[in-house]
Amino acid sequence: MTKNIMEPVQQHMQEITQKRYDLFLKDFETIVNIDSSTDNKSGVEQVARFFEKRLQEIGFEVKILKLANCNKSTHEDDLVPCLEATNRPGAEKFDIMMLGHMDTVFPPGEVKKRPFKIEGDRATGPGVCDMKGGLLVALHVLEKLKENGTLDDLSVCVAFNGDEETGSEASQEWIKQKALMSQRVFVFEPCRPGYRFVLQRKGGGWFFVTAKGISAHAGADPEKGANAVVEIAHQIVAINKLNDLEIGTSAQVTVVSGGDKVNIIPNEAKASVDVRISRPEEVERVNNFFRSLSQNTHIPGVTVSVEGFIDRPPMVLDEKTRTLWNLFEKKSRELDKDMKIEGISTGGCSDGNFTSALGVPTIDGMGIVGANSHREDEYVELASINRMIGLITDVCQVFCIKK
Repeated sequence: MTKNIMEPVQQHMQEITQKRYDLFLKDFETIVNIDSSTDNKSGVEQVARFFEKRLQEIGFEVKILKLANCNKSTHEDDLVPCLEATNRPGAEKFDIMMLGHMDTVFPPGEVKKRPFKIEGDRATGPGVCDMKGGLLVALHVLEKLKENGTLDDLSVCVAFNGDEETGSEASQEWIKQKALMSQRVFVFEPCRPGYRFVLQRKGGGWFFVTAKGISAHAGADPEKGANAVVEIAHQIVAINKLNDLEIGTSAQVTVVSGGDKVNIIPNEAKASVDVRISRPEEVERVNNFFRSLSQNTHIPGVTVSVEGFIDRPPMVLDEKTRTLWNLFEKKSRELDKDMKIEGISTGGCSDGNFTSALGVPTIDGMGIVGANSHREDEYVELASINRMIGLITDVCQVFCIKK
């Protein structure tokens, strides 16, 4: 009898058992029901301790780091909990770096308001998509590699930070250091609906423009004042001219404030600006533009100051990353002919921007499929759990080196 060529695929899919799926859901409920906003350091550390225990059980050396933000004090309450783990202590090079973040955007009390919940084929809860589901995919892939005896043939670094949602200011250099020691980086941000992985991201940063003028009575003595609101309006018009859809640069003024009372010339006004770029060369141009604003004022008596800079370079699809992506496509076809994956570009940033800019092949969006990040209707698709674990396990095994 001719052997059915689909049998190996079917056998592989069966290896990810109902028992593991049930364990994943149990783990999911545990970590989603921990409030871990970036400023809730104890909650972030609680998530880290969960992963510390499980990774130690499969032979990883785990450290819970407390990293300092250079713009804040080194007081214990200001230190950012981050998890660093490896199955090869002392290694100078890693086959794979698994990167993710443990913090969410949701404040303390959000879990009590809407805890982890399964509704049909979806799960909901704070951070379920961005990105606690992805952290669990990384963990379960490593546990699966341990079970099938291939983990010992890999050198893996796990880096989960606790401040991604506020810019990774404390953890950025640590992430870069580990990335430079790695052959490739897998970022476990959510996979987009339709199994769309992220191969390109815009870079970006925030700028805060402040105009300071002179107060005066708006009716009796307007000539004695210097209107900061009018100055900030001129600056906003100038900033808006930075937008260039053709080269992928956007500069959006998102928050504006100024003035206290209707009959007083305002002595202060502020504008917050979100900037995104697609090209690395735009970093210098945009930074130079904002630095020049203080020298280009329009209202006599008003001064302008600017804080901020482009802090995340764009994630560009280079040939090394394209080659890695081709492997993902090949393995997805072998695993499940119905799992058609796609690589996309997005305007959002992640810590993958840092690793990609270093020239390290980086694939992002490797968590379970989900959508609506940072919103109360955030969700993930439960059917993607087995598929993502299976695909990433298969890809990891390609890099095994038999001793």
